[in-house]
Amino acid sequence: MGAEPVSKMETTRYSQNAAAIAWPAGARGVREPTREQSIAKRVQRELTTAWKACGAYEWVALGYLALSTVLIAVFARNLAHPGRLVATQGLLSVLILGLCWLYTRSAERAARNGGSFASRFWHFWRHWYPHLLFLFCFEELAHLVHMVHPGWFDGKLIAADVWITGVNPVLWMERFANPLLNEYMQFAYITYFTYLLILGGILYYRRDWQGYWSVMTYSMAGYSIGYVIAAAFPIQSPWFQLAGSWHAELRGGPFTALINFIEHYGRVRGAAFPSEHVAGAFAALWGAWAHRRRVFWVFLPLVISMCISTVYGRYHYMVDIFGGIITGTLGYWLGGKLMRVRGAVAGT
Repeated sequence: MGAEPVSKMETTRYSQNAAAIAWPAGARGVREPTREQSIAKRVQRELTTAWKACGAYEWVALGYLALSTVLIAVFARNLAHPGRLVATQGLLSVLILGLCWLYTRSAERAARNGGSFASRFWHFWRHWYPHLLFLFCFEELAHLVHMVHPGWFDGKLIAADVWITGVNPVLWMERFANPLLNEYMQFAYITYFTYLLILGGILYYRRDWQGYWSVMTYSMAGYSIGYVIAAAFPIQSPWFQLAGSWHAELRGGPFTALINFIEHYGRVRGAAFPSEHVAGAFAALWGAWAHRRRVFWVFLPLVISMCISTVYGRYHYMVDIFGGIITGTLGYWLGGKLMRVRGAVAGT
């Protein structure tokens, strides 16, 4: 049998296909992406991955770093090394995003190939780095405390304390000083460092990621509010303002020695109002109320004692305590709102 005749439509299609094969891609007006374009797209894709790996805690932390960067730029004339501070904020933001990205990639590999030391390593640091960030931001306030105003406003808080109580509470409490009470007050003061570690450790062990990141977000929100206030309203604390006004140092045992050691190497001159000790303690206290009620009742008497110890130990004015309670509670309220937003729980 002879070959079947080819239709006109088929002939046209064959001609178009042949022309498409004969002419190179560039001649048809379609250009292959350049190496630079491919790299840019990959970087954009990885940045998107890192941002999606962030949760409510990172939203607040990166928001604070962005706000503080803007304030540093605006008030640069009042700072010794504004460029260095801005670079530090930027580097810290990159490290946070990088850690979130590394954890996400590690978790993906673990899902395919099973858990490994690397996946456990990144899982641990993804969840526990907030504690280091809290410490860094507080210590950084030593460089930001005069960002807005060059002087101190301690006199206003002393006047407020006297107006409320009729006495200067820091000096008035000295009449009760004795080695046993000194030791208990310093013990109560140092318990601040354990609240978030204990509560976070319990929630981490139980793999209650909603509760864990809620507590971290409450704390970051409360601290951030306090950091901004401290930078705008510098208070150096009774320890400096009233130095020499009391009759003797507070002497005690091992807890007194330990807190003196910590204060010697970690004390920040400024950032006393609101009390970040009280703000952090109350953020953790409200977190325990919301997620581990039994822990709340264990914390409560210690937190109350700690609040008293901040004045007894000459670290804060009484008004600082009220400020810390308010900012810690605001952090709990704001953090609770954020934790209801989709994508708030990260690192699970």
